[in-house]
Amino acid sequence: MRLLIIGGSDAGIMAGLRARQLEPQTDVTLVVADQYPNYSICGIPYHLSGDVPDWHDLAHRTQTDLEAAGLSLRLGTLATSINAEAHTVTVTKPDGNQETISYDRLVVATGARPTATGITGLTGPDALGPADCVHQLHTIDQMHAVQRTLVTRHPRRAVIIGAGYIGLEMAETLTRRGLDVTMLQHGPEVLSTLDTDLASLVHSELVHHGVHLHLNTSVRSIQRGERGPVVISDDPTGTQKISTDLVIAVTGIRPNTSLLTKAGATTGPGAAITVDDQMRTSLPDIYAAGDGVTTKHRLLGDTWLPLGTTAHKQGRIAGENAVGGNATFAGVLGTQAVKVFSLVAARTGLRETEAHNADIPARSITYTTDDHKAYYPGSHPITIRLTGNPTTGQLLGAQIVGTYGTEIAKRSDILTTAIFTGLTIPQLSDLDLAYTPPLAAPWDAIQATAQQWQQHLIWTGFCS
Repeated sequence: MRLLIIGGSDAGIMAGLRARQLEPQTDVTLVVADQYPNYSICGIPYHLSGDVPDWHDLAHRTQTDLEAAGLSLRLGTLATSINAEAHTVTVTKPDGNQETISYDRLVVATGARPTATGITGLTGPDALGPADCVHQLHTIDQMHAVQRTLVTRHPRRAVIIGAGYIGLEMAETLTRRGLDVTMLQHGPEVLSTLDTDLASLVHSELVHHGVHLHLNTSVRSIQRGERGPVVISDDPTGTQKISTDLVIAVTGIRPNTSLLTKAGATTGPGAAITVDDQMRTSLPDIYAAGDGVTTKHRLLGDTWLPLGTTAHKQGRIAGENAVGGNATFAGVLGTQAVKVFSLVAARTGLRETEAHNADIPARSITYTTDDHKAYYPGSHPITIRLTGNPTTGQLLGAQIVGTYGTEIAKRSDILTTAIFTGLTIPQLSDLDLAYTPPLAAPWDAIQATAQQWQQHLIWTGFCS
């Protein structure tokens, strides 16, 4: 069987590896638009910071590893159209010539692309670019361009547009490299995936390390100045002009769906390609996975929630089913974590506002306690917010913020598992969690928070 895969990042590579693992005789060809198959986009800030000195180490697997697994890689090859009826894909080869490739089954894993709607000078034919020290940051090529600017132009000031995960990580990266960093955020607080009062803890960490934050700020344009780029923005005080040496825009992404939509595939939430639980599109013999497709959220149903972990899972399922399997995508909870200087923030499931927007009854309680017994040196406070259904006690979501090293991600994963398996908040107290004074308390921090949630409901008359 001929399995053709478009895309060489997380979902595409996982699809190819799984297909070959189950059916070693399958002819698996990957069409990859760039020269970087299976590279970690999430690792970009850590190369630029110097934590990962050799950028080649960002590869989950080397090209040699992939070819040894039986994958045929067509690098620098751009897929331009799909003929679903004829089972063919037209591509542009590195030499500029076109070729038509036939397939029996197709997996499309084209991911997402940056969006910078409304910022004049960032996109379009007259856009400023790396030569002007203006960068978008989403690909390995763009990472190299930023690194060249840092090494050859020696900027002293930087403006980061967007305070999501990559923006926050880049604020730390550039600060550690000695730049004076200004961050512009459209919303009322950094890290919009957290409630604003918890995100304010991340805000304080940034300020503590010298980052200048401008919230409720809409970037209007980027222009050429006498000594470097000038960012024009509107904030509650009026129009601002910020002269800088370097601009990095990380303003979000949108599904990269044009190949499939032009071929007739249907779309769903977020204008992503609609897939079923087996990653099948509406087109015959065509599967899709990753940041370009809809995602089943275990509490909300179909949504669009682009994450690397999700892309890995969906790609594996698409590859298995493309060679005759019957795997099913179990869904996700939007579990995420980020490190910002000495702080870690994590979330999973639903925030209270998200639950209410979905007509799910929800109450939250926030509790701050030590990560381990205070009498053992090195304890730090961690803040946990649990959200649950006040009638059934079902755990719906959690947010945690604390110092790096206090097992924030571990505790978030415990809560993710609890939501995944349908545990109630009272049942969290029954979990047999590890205890030793240097690591935890007899009642772990999440259990202590769960007990506070129960007590809160008693006080407010929701239970007796």
